[in-house]
Order: sequence, then structure tokens, then C-alpha cells
Amino acid sequence: MQIADDRLDILFSAVEKPGRYVGGEWNSTAKDWNTVPLRIALGYPDVYEIGMSNMGLAILYELVNEQPDMLAERFYTPWADMDAALRTVNLPLYSLETHRPLREFDLLGISLQHELTYSNVLTTLDLAGIPLLAAERSETDPLVMAGGSCCHNPEPMAAFFDLFVIGDGENALLEIARCLLSAKQTGDGTPSRQRLLARLAGNQGVYVPALYEPRYRQDGVIDGIVPLSASAPATITKALLPELTPHPRNPIVPTIRVIHDRGAVEIQRGCSHGCRFCQAGMIYRPIRERSHSDTRSLIDEIVSSTGYDEVGMVSLSSSDHSSIAPIVRETMQEHADRRLSVSLPSLRIDSFSVELAKMIQQSRKTGFTFAPEAGSQRLRDVINKGVSEQDLFETAEAIFREGWDRVKLYFMIGLPTETDEDILEIPRLINAIWQLGKSIRHGRAAVKVTISTFVPKPVTPFQWEPLTDRATIQARQRLLREHIQRTRHIQLSWSEWDATWLEAILSRGDRRLSAVILRAWQLGARFDAWHEHFQPDIWRQAFADCHVDPSFYTKRERPFDEILPWSIIDSGVSTRFLQSEAEKAHRGELSPDCRQDCHACGILRSFAEQRSAIVPGTWGCP
Repeated sequence: MQIADDRLDILFSAVEKPGRYVGGEWNSTAKDWNTVPLRIALGYPDVYEIGMSNMGLAILYELVNEQPDMLAERFYTPWADMDAALRTVNLPLYSLETHRPLREFDLLGISLQHELTYSNVLTTLDLAGIPLLAAERSETDPLVMAGGSCCHNPEPMAAFFDLFVIGDGENALLEIARCLLSAKQTGDGTPSRQRLLARLAGNQGVYVPALYEPRYRQDGVIDGIVPLSASAPATITKALLPELTPHPRNPIVPTIRVIHDRGAVEIQRGCSHGCRFCQAGMIYRPIRERSHSDTRSLIDEIVSSTGYDEVGMVSLSSSDHSSIAPIVRETMQEHADRRLSVSLPSLRIDSFSVELAKMIQQSRKTGFTFAPEAGSQRLRDVINKGVSEQDLFETAEAIFREGWDRVKLYFMIGLPTETDEDILEIPRLINAIWQLGKSIRHGRAAVKVTISTFVPKPVTPFQWEPLTDRATIQARQRLLREHIQRTRHIQLSWSEWDATWLEAILSRGDRRLSAVILRAWQLGARFDAWHEHFQPDIWRQAFADCHVDPSFYTKRERPFDEILPWSIIDSGVSTRFLQSEAEKAHRGELSPDCRQDCHACGILRSFAEQRSAIVPGTWGCP
């Protein structure tokens, strides 16, 4: 039943940003609830401003609402003030479009993009009045599904979700929806939850954790992950979208300022550079380009339907798109009258990127961002970054000469094989780049530096590595502070150790962590990705209460033959390839860009059928 406006008005007057909860935005879709048989709620486990910037949900929202027999509405995790207000007046969490309680939907889809949002999933389910544990849900509760990059290791959240979608969600979600629709329209319309999940488990990319049981050795290492049903495949192969769909054409325009307050076009999915630390570069293989004409058409539609004066061309490496220069040039010319701004959020360190930046500076000039990742050439070779110091300085000089005053640099510490000598190369580069900019820009140059701590991720060549210990990280942070030139023109920021520690545990943990996550939430864990809310002592207490040793997940170097929690997930990239890249890393050997030289990572063999069915040239792999 729709929640009455007068009851919601009371809530809106009690919170800091009511725009997060009102709905009714331009381009949002509110279908007639009583005439649409299948109802899906799509959500992000963080506040509206972050969730509204998620392109994946925007694509799925528009795709579902194009189906005449389905509807999609949205929800986000309420901030602390709205959380308290809902509980005070005993109202459930609701969708933004029609203000329907979430528990009235058939399917809830939640995007998992960052491990530090896990506790927010529990807050969201609790506010919705849906049992937190999948095993405790009744036949009348909606199915709760997860998608997103974190699902490549679904085990830590296995207790809370009925199913996970591994890989691209577009076709997978529609197949799941068709299965649910068929179940509702046949028989008595109420098939058992277990039968329905068993049927869904047959779809590509669908993982139903209740159909599997992990078994452990005495030392705590996984001994095997056993299917409990004939309907449970031994391996779950990720869902793959062969060609990018033309979505979103009509993105929702937020009512308040969000993180990425602009139109966005996904110009390419996947990356060919093979950085060994980068999970996205592995799990989003193969490279799929949106064509020149389709990209231009989509930009025009988005600008027309939203009124945005900025469009971001989204990709893991925007300058790799084969038609990026003409796309940028033609877009700028076509929309010159409205001074449309084009942003390229992911540019590599080379002269071509500077040429692209020169094109887009006509309407707006902001800072220029690039990521050397490591200070020494030796360590950049270890991580397969493929960037030389000469590339770095030539690019920096070019951008300062073209009129930029600010550059932003990203580095990581705690990388495999790292030494203090590697660390000391970082301040040398930072100081030299600032001095270069200062001389060219007559003292106006500024350098902003973000230094994060490396977290080993699943489905990467570094998935077997331990997390660098706290004492070493803090010692290396001190080294950086001592050697980076003290000036207000160099701004330095770090990732906090405790957040890194928790992310490392949750990213490569197993199903035993579900109990820890639940206990941490019961103790008050909320918005762990937000500094002002994160309480690491709560998590340490939760580990103690559940008799789980966090060091088991952080300090061990895992052997190649260990069964990992995500071993039953086939991301298309073979374990043999990842092991080979790990061995190359420790030898300091580079692997070339896979557009030029195929490394037989396994993706083409895994998805040969999909590749053969699409237009030649749209996959970046040879």
C-alpha cells in the first residue's frame, strides 16, 4: 500500500536533505502499480547522492521500465536522520517513485560496488521489514538479489541474499524477471521459494548460495564448495553482454546535487592494459566499444532529455576508444551553442591524452588527473603499469604549458615486492612535478596527491598476496611526509588503515564472515565508507564475538593450489593466466597491451559463441 503523503511530510520536515527521499525527479518513471504484473526495486546501499551516480543502476532502471509487463523503482540507504525518523513513526523504507514499501515488490536488486557498504545492506533490509537472513524469509517476502563488482566474491554476503548476478546485469536481470513473471502467471501464482531459486540457478551468471555448502579443513582453509542440488552448476560462469545497449537515453535528473552531476555515456566496457592490481580490468573483460555513431547519438539524446551542460564519457581508459578524438571533436562542435562540457574521467599518461584535454578545455578547464600508481620504474613494471618516468614528465610539462594550474596524482603503497627505496621515489616525483609546474605557471602550480593503501582483490594476479601490515604502512607514510616538500601548493591525503584493513578482509573473505557482518551491524556498524560513521572497534568486537581471526584473511600468502572462496565463479579469466601474471610480477616482467598481443587470458575461449554473433570490430580483443 502506498504510504500517504501527509505521513511522509512529517518525515521530510525532520531531516537535513529531504530531496534524498521525495522522488518525482525529471525522467523518473512511475507506472500504474495495479496494471503491471512484475515489480522490481533497484537500490544502492549508500545515500542518494552516491547511488544516483551509479551508471549500472541507471541502465537497468531504464531497461526494465521499457518492458510493458515490468516496472522498476529505486531506493537508497537513508542517512542517520531519516533512519531514526522512519523508526520513530514506524514507517518502512519505500521506493522513490510511488512510495510503496519495499517488501511489496517481487524482487529487490542491490548493487554491491564497495565492501564498506555491506553493513548498509542490512540497514536497508531491516528498515524495509524484510528478514536479514535469506534462510528466514517467507514465501511472501521479495527475492533479494545482488549485482556489481563485489559479486565476483559473493561469499561474505551469502547469508543475506537469495541470489547473486555475476557479470553484466542487462540480459541477466531480464532473464530473471521473465522467470519470475512466468512463475507468477502459471499455477496458483505462488511457487515455492526453493523451487523458484533452483530454477533461477540454471541461468548464466546466477549464483544461489543456499544451493552450495563450503567445507573447511582443520586449519580453516576451504576444502571444497559442494553443490547441494542437481540444479546447482559446479561452476557459475559470469553473464556477458556481447554489445553495449543504448542506455540510459533518458537518465533521471536528481533533485539535489550528486557526486557526478552530469550526463554520462558508457563508451567502452573493459580495459586492455592488464594492470595487475586492478580487479575491474580483469572482471570486465573482454573490451567492448560503443560505436562512433551510437555514442554520438546517445550523447545527443541525453543532452536533449536532461538539459545537462556536461557529459562524461565513461570507461576504464577513455583514450583507448578507437574513435575518441572524432567523438569529442564532433560533440564539442555540435553543442558549441550551449557550451557543452565533455569530461574524460579516465585518461592514460601520454601525449594523446593531452591532445584530448586540449579539445575539451574550450568550454571548461578543471584539474588534470593521472595515476602513476608507483614511484619507481621497477615497481611500475611489477604492477604492469606500462608508464615510464619520461611519459610522466612529458605529460606534466605539456599540461602545464597548455594552461592547467592543477594536477592530481594517484599513488599506491603496500604493493607486492615494495621497498623503502620504491617509496622514496614517490616524493621525488611529486616534488619534481610541482617544481616543473611552478616554473612554467609562474608560481601558480598546485599538486594534489592521493596515496591509497593497496588491497589485494579477487580475480587479479595479486589475489594470493597478503595485505601489507599496519606498522610497515605507517612507517612508509612517515617516509612520505618527511620527504614531500612542505608547501601549501602540495596537498596530500591518505587512506585510513582501519578502512583498508576491513576492505581487505571483506573482499577476499569466505562465508564465515556473514556472521561477523551481522554481529557488527547489531553492534552499530553503519556507513563504514564514511569517516564520521566508521567505528573499527565495533568490527574488532564482532570478530571476537564470532571467534573469527581477521589475520587469517589479511596476513597469509595463499598458495596457488588453495581453494579460494570465489573458486566456483568463472569470470572468464583463467586461473592459469592469473598465476602466470603473478609470476611475471615477481620477476618484474611487463605484459604488453592485449589489443596488440593476446595473452590467452581465457576470455575469448570462454565466450567464443557470443563473440562470433556480433559485429566484427566491436570487441577490442584480437
